[in-house]
Amino acid sequence: MINILIVDRHPIVRTGLELVLSNKSDFEVIGSLGSGIEIFEFVKRHKVDVIISEIDLPELNGITALRAIKKENNDVNVLMFSHQPEEIYAISTIKAGASGYLNKSASIEELIVAVRKVSNGETSLSEKMDKHFRYEDTRKSRSRMFKKLSTREVEVLKLLSIGRKNKEIAQELDINEKTVSTYKARLFKKLNVTNIVDLVHQAKHHNLA
Repeated sequence: MINILIVDRHPIVRTGLELVLSNKSDFEVIGSLGSGIEIFEFVKRHKVDVIISEIDLPELNGITALRAIKKENNDVNVLMFSHQPEEIYAISTIKAGASGYLNKSASIEELIVAVRKVSNGETSLSEKMDKHFRYEDTRKSRSRMFKKLSTREVEVLKLLSIGRKNKEIAQELDINEKTVSTYKARLFKKLNVTNIVDLVHQAKHHNLA
């Protein structure tokens, strides 16, 4: 059973959500609140699996409440369910600790799918925002990989990127060819590529070539 808390300033929205979600045998709506400030006391007294919350709340906005809740109750999954445009708020709410973002224009089925996903610890976003989020995550991951490169590895990478052969790199850096091969192997491993074309592409993408 998934214990759900609904938080929205509009009573009619809370009632509508409760009616829809209560029809599902694996859902139980255990609370319905009208402001962000009420959430803290509620989660202290009840076992909540998923909070469905609007961003625009009286007293304390949803994002501020989200950060504070996740700090004290990391096992509670939060689905932001808002009328605010997802291209502006979706990624920022995920970064603040939400497990998902759904616009209020979504269908009932989309809401049910989103609730089940976040209750399983998955991230729930629209297809468009999911692609954007994964791209951002991949880009950061690659940036971290480049930070792990030594100064010498970066030098070898730059020379490989402009078409230098192992022998030419060895002469230019005053090292032997075997050492160049070792650096090249390390670059393949660290940047998770298997050929020189992909290696050069990565270097150019990160302005290292």
